[in-house]
Amino acid sequence: MEIREYLRILRRNWLLTVGCVLIAVLTAALVSLIAKPTYTATTQLFVSIQNSGSVSELQQGNTFTQARVQSYVKTAKTPAVLQPVIDELGLDVSPAGLAEKVQASADLNTVLITVTASAASPVDAASLAQATGDSLVRVVGDLEGTSQGGASPVKLSVITPAIAPSEPASPNVKLNLAAGVFVGLILGLALTLLRSILDQRVRNESDLRKVTDAPLLGGISYDKDAETKPLLTQVAAQSPRAESFRQIRTNLQFAQVNRKSNSVLVTSSLPAEGKSTTATNLAIALAQAGQSVVLVDADLRRPRVDDYLGLERAAGLTTALIGQASVDDLLQPWGDNGLQVLTSGQVPPNPSELLGSTAMKDLLTHLESVFDVVVIDASPLLPVTDSAVLAQQVGGVVVVVGSNKLKTTELTRSLAALKLVDAEILGVVFNLIPTKGPDSYGYSYYSYASPEPTEPSTHPLSRRAKKIGTSGGTERTLTSGAMSSHPNLSTNGH
Repeated sequence: MEIREYLRILRRNWLLTVGCVLIAVLTAALVSLIAKPTYTATTQLFVSIQNSGSVSELQQGNTFTQARVQSYVKTAKTPAVLQPVIDELGLDVSPAGLAEKVQASADLNTVLITVTASAASPVDAASLAQATGDSLVRVVGDLEGTSQGGASPVKLSVITPAIAPSEPASPNVKLNLAAGVFVGLILGLALTLLRSILDQRVRNESDLRKVTDAPLLGGISYDKDAETKPLLTQVAAQSPRAESFRQIRTNLQFAQVNRKSNSVLVTSSLPAEGKSTTATNLAIALAQAGQSVVLVDADLRRPRVDDYLGLERAAGLTTALIGQASVDDLLQPWGDNGLQVLTSGQVPPNPSELLGSTAMKDLLTHLESVFDVVVIDASPLLPVTDSAVLAQQVGGVVVVVGSNKLKTTELTRSLAALKLVDAEILGVVFNLIPTKGPDSYGYSYYSYASPEPTEPSTHPLSRRAKKIGTSGGTERTLTSGAMSSHPNLSTNGH
């Protein structure tokens, strides 16, 4: 996985990471608020040899003292030292309980002992530390005394008396909040990584490439107005949505350059990925380029083309397939560009059988002989087998993939269903792409100032070459160079 992919994952899940940090910080703040404050006071003792002598004797005495210091440190937590402290301060605690509040330590190669005591108030902490230090001085003096009752050769002296602290040692609010930020950040990153591993939805071209190397014909950004204005003719000619379909139209023409059949099946893996609007607008875009186009609504389970175009559905494809009327009599004109539409007709009980029949094959052959392009809107691949059956009779298949609408496993299954019937996949159209965020696509658009003229062409899907851009009076023909103005919209999908 590349660094860009990690950055995309972080951008996609930044709210999760921020949420984890906030929760951890709030938890740390709450713990700091609830916890009872604890104050810590310290006193420091110096261990020395009583007698004086030569340099050699002093060095030996110093070595002897350093060796004894660690024993004195351990002695500080014994009942011999702590019981007098309990009696002196009138504490209601056992020596073992008091030992949990008292700590003693010594730095390496020194004769300094630090006694630390903790209590609920600063005064109690200072009193406990001082009393423990004084008791340790007395106990060591008794333990190191001679058997004849003479003075001890070792002397402990208090060099730093205990004083009441001004601030509690715990809770350390700043440290707790910093720890909360660190823990929250680590937790957020871990959950982000786990979520990205478990999330199998197709969000961008990188996810698509994990499943298929089919050409990416184009991308259509999400438009909140598409539900009320789904058609290409309902938006401005200079709009990004309109330009997206012109890009798809051009790339599709290049994808079809070596194929004899001029019929294109548009399908998707699941419902709600936008395959009907894509098929309808693709047919409109092709008709606007001057080609004779027929749009066939072959989604015999949930037909939508008649709703989008405002046409009559009662008589249509199924009417022709059962022989009640000629297909030429059932075609309905739409728009000013000569687009012909064959609606679905009545919904039959056996769609798969009708679409796989000889009558359907003959109908498509007839339409291909009359029109430059036959665009077919078919049912989704996974819920039913209609599209897989019909894919065997067309020149190629365009698969619409809705961003964030399906999982990679579902796309894999739908492509496998097409491969099983030897269908020719012309490419993929990425639909519903976010306009902002890590999964958004950037596009550059030309300004269209005049109607698109038409000219003859030799290819069945490109009888007339589209000419775009009249800026400054110079006319430019849309070729593979214009088609590949964005790296994700070239004919090879890269």
